[in-house]
Amino acid sequence: MTPTSKTPASIKPATGKLGILTPGLGAVATTFIAGSESIRRGLSKPIGSLTQMATVRLGKRTENRSPLIKDFVPLASLDDLAFGAWDPIPDDALTAARKAGVLEARDLDPIADFLAGIKPMPAVFDNKYVTRINGSNVKKGATKRDLAEQLRQDMRDFKAKHGCSRLAVVWCASTEVFIKHGPTHATLEAFEKAMLANDESIAPSMLYAWAALMEDVPFANGAPNLTVDIPALLQLANDRGVPISGKDFKTGQTWMKTVIAPGLKARMLGLAGWYSTNILGNRDGEVLDDPASFKTKEESKLSVLHTILQPDKYPELYKDFSHVVRINYYPPRGDNKEGWDNIDIVGWMNYPMQIKVNFLCRDSILAAPIVLDLALFSDFAHRAGMKGIQEWLSFYYKSPMAAAGLQPEHDLFIQQTKLKNTLRHLMGEEQITHLGLEYYAT
Repeated sequence: MTPTSKTPASIKPATGKLGILTPGLGAVATTFIAGSESIRRGLSKPIGSLTQMATVRLGKRTENRSPLIKDFVPLASLDDLAFGAWDPIPDDALTAARKAGVLEARDLDPIADFLAGIKPMPAVFDNKYVTRINGSNVKKGATKRDLAEQLRQDMRDFKAKHGCSRLAVVWCASTEVFIKHGPTHATLEAFEKAMLANDESIAPSMLYAWAALMEDVPFANGAPNLTVDIPALLQLANDRGVPISGKDFKTGQTWMKTVIAPGLKARMLGLAGWYSTNILGNRDGEVLDDPASFKTKEESKLSVLHTILQPDKYPELYKDFSHVVRINYYPPRGDNKEGWDNIDIVGWMNYPMQIKVNFLCRDSILAAPIVLDLALFSDFAHRAGMKGIQEWLSFYYKSPMAAAGLQPEHDLFIQQTKLKNTLRHLMGEEQITHLGLEYYAT
């Protein structure tokens, strides 16, 4: 902490170790873990991480107070992090990282011993929910409740083994098949009965979320699965006073949409259509090649534009625009996803124009700092006494969770303002409105 900030007494200090557990030890998780260790050893910089590199302005501009977020907010230090994971494939983090093909040998070799020491715990996994993956490192149990209780024990054991005072869980595993809200998700009682009955509406990701909440561990959902965003688990999070957030990391193409669409709306330019296609060759691409899993991702991607552009309020500009999203599995591309966007816009006197975007991104490179930030911010929120849905973390998600009856906010710049204003509020600083009322005083 710097002399410019003073932690309110209501926020517990970040003393001791923070264990970060990821369901999934694939491309995203191994890139996150390897990057974190590389940064700790001074071999690289935390590029892409708000918690490590962004500043936050405090007070008036004339005060010149803009500390780094990590110096303003009592976050866990990178040196105090311990890493663990579950995965149906038994590869250790080094083997998994090499197979993922995101990081080159020059970056993995200096931290090889560290990565080789991280072996995945047996996963709660069912091929019915992720049809393109098979693995032998899988838990067995008579009921889904049994499996969830095993996850709880894993968390307790990891905490004890690594001397952690706190944990955070960030879902980094694959996209599950599309599931709709149903009666088994309506109440905690119905949910727990459904676990005992092995009901198919209870997906593995929901078991991880239930287990985390029962252990008072914050849970962040990085996939578009129906997971913690059901009434039963919302109730559990609020009852136990645990922060939750989700869903689906905002990395490549959708991140660009949340940048470009607000610009169109700010200028009151019309939209006739937005065509998006992707080629992706990693495990995520293989999973999304299954139509049932793609349906889950498609729902997440399609919601963004309508929420930002508000066609009900601006029908002359945005009513009935065409929005198409495609994801194509193309093995040679690996984790280096390529997204093409063709945007047909409409300007003055109804004249058509086009914007074309060709984004060659590295999906896991964009996702890894999001995992770090979500873990650190979720832990901070828990120590600050916050519970339930953390809307201020919408900045990181394609399909942000919002309180009942509210539309989620998708505009990246509004999301960023809300995130920083939440930090200011929690730390006892005034929120920034950019209004400058002192200039209008009479």
